Amino acid sequence: MTRRPGLLSAMAAGTPGLRRIRRPADDAGPTFDLAYVRTGPRTARPTVVVPGGPGLGSVLPYRGLRRRAARLGLDLIMVEHRGVGLSRTDTAGRDLPVDAMRISAVAGDIAAVLDREAVDSAFLAGSSYGSYVVSFFGARYPERVAGILLDSALQSSTDIGVERQAVRSLFWDADTQIAADVRHLYAGGVDRRRLLDVIRAAHELGGPQLLGPLLRQRLRRPGGAAWRILEAYATRDGSIATLPGIYEFDIAGAIGFRELGYGAPPDGLPLDPALTYAPIAHRFPAFEGEPAELGEATSRFTWPMVLLSGDRDLRTPPSIAERVASIAPDATLTRLENGHSALDTHPAALLSAIAHLTTGRHESLPGRAGDLNSLPRRGASARVPGLLALLLRAERMLGGPPTRQ
Repeated sequence: MTRRPGLLSAMAAGTPGLRRIRRPADDAGPTFDLAYVRTGPRTARPTVVVPGGPGLGSVLPYRGLRRRAARLGLDLIMVEHRGVGLSRTDTAGRDLPVDAMRISAVAGDIAAVLDREAVDSAFLAGSSYGSYVVSFFGARYPERVAGILLDSALQSSTDIGVERQAVRSLFWDADTQIAADVRHLYAGGVDRRRLLDVIRAAHELGGPQLLGPLLRQRLRRPGGAAWRILEAYATRDGSIATLPGIYEFDIAGAIGFRELGYGAPPDGLPLDPALTYAPIAHRFPAFEGEPAELGEATSRFTWPMVLLSGDRDLRTPPSIAERVASIAPDATLTRLENGHSALDTHPAALLSAIAHLTTGRHESLPGRAGDLNSLPRRGASARVPGLLALLLRAERMLGGPPTRQ
């Protein structure tokens, strides 16, 4: 596939701090130009922020984040992930091959950007998949790390068991109305993969206050707008949705399946998170194994580590962050009233945590969790729960007699 420069390049034109660095060909892939941005006041040790995915862009989606970071005096670097957005194609305009998608190569890209910027060591902040990348970077390039922040820590393919336990304890085994409603829908024949994806997303975005009314409305009348919106937001079907420059999973997603076990086999029990990626697993390489044993590597990390964990996070549940904090020699764990990925759902809290880490105040963060939670929530994800609640109220007012399943 060849993609000519067009709308994406035009949209990125004029992005503050946008630069490119040529990455040489190797056995896995051709020469390509890697895009990255650096914003804010220059410091000796900037912070590299790595989003989740793999597949999230860095240049276009986080312009607002970088503006707010600059106002806080933060020196940020964000590297456009290979195979995504402005780093998607080789110098001839062809898509990078799947063989070029490896976490070791992504870490090498970050090291190359630090070399170009004449940075000896940097702070690194990674969210979800990005937390694996920055942890791997720490294991591969320990001399270049000043400190690490893990937001929604993803650290091992074996944590699918932790996800299963977290989901089922809330939505299947619990003696609650929410679990009873979920079991009712499950028994009534609602698509079981979509059911899991929707209830997990609703819980992470708005907790029981959103999920409870959503389930009651779904039981009363299938096909409501709020449910359909969450299906579009959370589920994956046989096709791979792509928003150029924003989210491009079709190439970079190979890392998730080959190295992080995104295609884990289902266990045959209700509400299995392994089902989420099942419809597209055939499009990607089979799992070969993780590129590092991060638990062992983390025990040797000598720099300060901050972990942010959302109390409603069901994709990287809090017990993962707790385990990492118990292993790392110098770790500070802060629990947020949040779902998955503070970078995307509560960026003000993430930026404040970065400011604490880079100025040596990170040990005070657990005592300031209330302050972090009270910071303004911005962005599309922050508005979704309120919009869905309005939709549910409108559906209840306009709906006719219930058609409970």
